[in-house]
Amino acid sequence: MELGTILASGWSSGLNLYATALLIGLAGRFDWAETPDQLQQPWVLAVLFTLFAVEFVVDKVPWLDSTWDAIHLVVRPLGGALLTGMMAAESGSPEVLVAMLGGTFALTAHGAKSSTRALANTSPEPVSNVALSLGEDGLVAAMVALALAYPVVAGVVAVVLAMVCVAVTWVVFRTARRLRARWRDRKASKATTP
Repeated sequence: MELGTILASGWSSGLNLYATALLIGLAGRFDWAETPDQLQQPWVLAVLFTLFAVEFVVDKVPWLDSTWDAIHLVVRPLGGALLTGMMAAESGSPEVLVAMLGGTFALTAHGAKSSTRALANTSPEPVSNVALSLGEDGLVAAMVALALAYPVVAGVVAVVLAMVCVAVTWVVFRTARRLRARWRDRKASKATTP
């Protein structure tokens, strides 16, 4: 596997680990690409599909998606590292370095996903959650397809997206801090007003 494919797969893992691994496994199973043999096993594909189906449903439900994201704060980066490490082993790349890069890229995507989802959950309408979730699923499929067809382009796109994700996470975090401080100030002023 080329480095671009590995980086794009790592980044995609941060949005949806199970869809990324499932698509990579299916690509290898149908001989569309050289992928790790472990991901091509029927039982592994079945487990990945089941986990993807669960995430597909949970990811559309406000607040339940944030709970799922909180649990996956550890799962997605570690899964991205494991996935990219397996891919590196197949290509003869340094596994530890590639796994660290894959995990880092997954963490950037996860940070942007979970922070924007938490912000979207404050909206009273449920449409934004569903739209964000479907957009993320589509982006994962597009990134994996791009990674397998055009690895260099996918690598560049993954680097750009990782930088954007860091910026988005930072902006959302600062905005949430400011809103929380305003809320506390209003609560304190109401408490002191007779």
